[in-house]
Amino acid sequence: MKPFVHLLFFFAALGVYAVKAQSMQRTASDKATFSNPLPVQFGDPYVLFTKGKYYMYGTGGADKGFAAYSSTDMVNWKKEGQVFFHDNKNGWSDPNTSWDGAYWAPEVYEVRGKYYLFYSAQWKVNPTHEKENFRIGVAVADKPTGPFVDLTNQPVFDPGYPIIDANVFFDTNGKAYLYYSRCCYKHPVKSDVSDLALKNGWYKEIEESWVYGVELKADFSGVIGQPVLLLRPPVKLSDKQAQWESQSVMAREANRRWTEGSVTFRKDNVYYIMYSANNFGGRHYAIGYATSSSPLGPFKKSADNPILEKNVDKGGIVTGTGHNSIAYSPDGKEMFCVYHGRTAKTGDERVVFIDRMQVKDGKITISGPTTTPQKLPSGIPTSGSE
Repeated sequence: MKPFVHLLFFFAALGVYAVKAQSMQRTASDKATFSNPLPVQFGDPYVLFTKGKYYMYGTGGADKGFAAYSSTDMVNWKKEGQVFFHDNKNGWSDPNTSWDGAYWAPEVYEVRGKYYLFYSAQWKVNPTHEKENFRIGVAVADKPTGPFVDLTNQPVFDPGYPIIDANVFFDTNGKAYLYYSRCCYKHPVKSDVSDLALKNGWYKEIEESWVYGVELKADFSGVIGQPVLLLRPPVKLSDKQAQWESQSVMAREANRRWTEGSVTFRKDNVYYIMYSANNFGGRHYAIGYATSSSPLGPFKKSADNPILEKNVDKGGIVTGTGHNSIAYSPDGKEMFCVYHGRTAKTGDERVVFIDRMQVKDGKITISGPTTTPQKLPSGIPTSGSE
């Protein structure tokens, strides 16, 4: 009897092992993919890669400041807590104004062993009591998780109008450039779209935001020269860009046309600037791009715009796709567009998406927005791999 009992135990153990092995294979298979949106509630997401680790920053998730997440694979993220507080020793912002101080769109760069956080917020110097008194500041820390402290007790510079959405580009010649969006606030612009809105009784005027670029001082203490206008909404309705960049007006969401959330990079001696148009709080927020042979333009918008937009018209569930940054897979072989969007499930809450993007022959394409399982970024070991 004993040999028979042992045999029973052997086959039972074998069966358990087989089930366990199948379970492990399924787990490995499951972990070989990811699906959007990621479990991160950020607007305006920005990803930094340093010392083998990813760090994500964005609008929201903090009390009058900024929070961060960390990841080793760009898919699974861990909360790192709040990394910037408005009341640091050099704080220049006013948290008691509209939007709780409007701490928006942080981006962090590693320079000479330090980490610099560029962001926009309401400036406390506001003698005329403007509702939108945004400026751009820069804070520094020894670690990507902070704490970040403002370099000085004032913004980087004051162009005389409200600005948001800082992005910094470091060129191969050592120069750095700051890109930003002049806000729509008190900036009415005459165009075919404004004439149409007035004629139809939609709005009396249409305000616009424009993207500018300017060279930064090496220590980020200010700018060099005067800002240069790089991007603006089309003046003529005959312009091929006019339709997609005017959706918020045409849909009567707002009397504004936005050009914001820019990100600049260089590839094969071509300068690319990606930007978002339409209302960030609406369904029509979308991404386009323009190219130039110089970091300060002139830039020519792509005929393929928009390159990322809502997919509900095609049976999808994603709207409000925009304000992107760029990240690379752990092995550097794949390029990703990191952006925020919304789904029917998330409602008005902005959540983070990452989708593959390609730059080839002067053209940018983005394989998104996706919500179906996608392969993990290349260079990430999966369960079961050695």
